[in-house]
Amino acid sequence: MKIGHLENNAATPAVNERKPGPAATPAPAAGSGVEPSAQVALSPTVSQLAAGSQEGVFDADKVQRISEAIRDGKFSVNADAIADKLIANAQELLGAVGKR
Repeated sequence: MKIGHLENNAATPAVNERKPGPAATPAPAAGSGVEPSAQVALSPTVSQLAAGSQEGVFDADKVQRISEAIRDGKFSVNADAIADKLIANAQELLGAVGKR
């Protein structure tokens, strides 16, 4: 085995010169009669986001207020609210898994 610079680079064709094989075949078009093999169900949160709910809009003023509170040492974390939301999220996920 020779290690070093190879002088003959012509042994390997360039990427755009290669002929497409089975892996390079394009996926069938949507109207080609092929049935989908998987079903996808969106969570309520994703459905709300997809519907364009105004609830998730970025609020720059709120970010500024929170940044100032953190900087001034006045920001407090409400552990009970965080725990409640985590539990609700876990219940939602477990409920979705149990329905399969």
